[in-house]
Amino acid sequence: MSIQPFRAGASPDCVGHKIATRWCYIQNSQLTIDYLERQLVNGARIEIRRLTSADAVAYREIRLAGLRDSPEAFGSTFARENAQPFTWFRDRLCNSAVFGALHSTALLGVAGLAIREGEKERHKGLLWGMYVRPDARKGGVGKRLVEAVIDHARARVEVIQLSVISENEPARRLYASLGFVEYGVEKKSLKQDGRYYDEILMALDLRLDLDQYALPPSRAGATSCQELTPSSAE
Repeated sequence: MSIQPFRAGASPDCVGHKIATRWCYIQNSQLTIDYLERQLVNGARIEIRRLTSADAVAYREIRLAGLRDSPEAFGSTFARENAQPFTWFRDRLCNSAVFGALHSTALLGVAGLAIREGEKERHKGLLWGMYVRPDARKGGVGKRLVEAVIDHARARVEVIQLSVISENEPARRLYASLGFVEYGVEKKSLKQDGRYYDEILMALDLRLDLDQYALPPSRAGATSCQELTPSSAE
């Protein structure tokens, strides 16, 4: 896409628009509303924080939007959760760690962390409910949400697991960029409108981040600060 500044005295065929300065497309191109929205979201100051019961109205709306617009990406369904009372969503925020990306009062995306129950599984966390509104994608919102979940999980679990449909390449690339590794495929994991979807199983071992600071066995007796520096810093 080629864009040039609107110059006073010039007579372009296209219409000038003002975002931060006046711009217009050359070659009679049209500046679309979608493009404007993406630019505004990408340049906005996005706050990432854990949601509370006070955010229940906004959370219910975005959760249902995700189930309605991307039904193949979730194990739950719009019909099931739309039938739940408001208190069900409020209680979920009280009992679970759900993070939101907010621009002013607008909730642009969400992601949650659930810790497995049971003595033999409580070392594992599950990244669930990841969803970013279409007009807020490609602006780093999803990455920041996953990073918030990872930071929250570090002191609570040893590994974070997730599943993502095999066709969702952007999500798979995002998770891989943050250290998640694919370890399996669940064939025909989900069925939506008569169609089956495979799910890719991915995991992030949080202990690896700590291991890089540990001394190699052959140098266990070394005590200099330089030797405690992780190799990744070199």
